[in-house]
Amino acid sequence: MLAKNVGSIDRVLRIVVGVALLLGFALNMGGAYSWLYLIGIVPLATGLMSTCPLYAIIGVNTCSTKK
Repeated sequence: MLAKNVGSIDRVLRIVVGVALLLGFALNMGGAYSWLYLIGIVPLATGLMSTCPLYAIIGVNTCSTKK
C-alpha cells in the first residue's frame, strides 16, 4: 500500500474538486465534451485514499510530520 502523502487541506480540496467535476458530468451529460468531467474521479480517489502516486514519484509530501 502506498504511504500517505496528502495533507488535510490538500485532501479536502481534492475531494471538493472531484465531487464538483462529477456533479458537472451528471448535470451536463448531453454536452459534446461532458466526458472530460470524469477526470474528477482522479482527485476524488486520491483525496479519499490520502495518497497521490504523482506526489510519490516527484517526492512531494503535504502531510504534517509528527515527531
